[in-house]
Amino acid sequence: MTIEITNSNFQGLIEAGKLVVADFWAEWCGPCRMIGPVIEELAEQYGDEVIIGKVNVDRDEELPARFGVRNIPTILFFKDGELVDRHVGVARKTVLEEKINQLL
Repeated sequence: MTIEITNSNFQGLIEAGKLVVADFWAEWCGPCRMIGPVIEELAEQYGDEVIIGKVNVDRDEELPARFGVRNIPTILFFKDGELVDRHVGVARKTVLEEKINQLL
């Protein structure tokens, strides 16, 4: 299951020593709703190995601004506390799996 990533828990998550995958989304965003089930499947698939969460851009405006997220869905990948990759738009599960596996 994905976790909710907010400004208040973000720093602790990226400093946890695991790969963090953050899906920036909004309820009104059609493409976000399309990729949502894929993000959930990845969270189940990778379990405790990868932190996979969602950032609601309507509720938490600081994180999108901090990382220059202008379009959603945007998926950011953090490793060792640093932003290491990003994907903008809808993607097939295999594309995201490949990115995750390369970063593990």
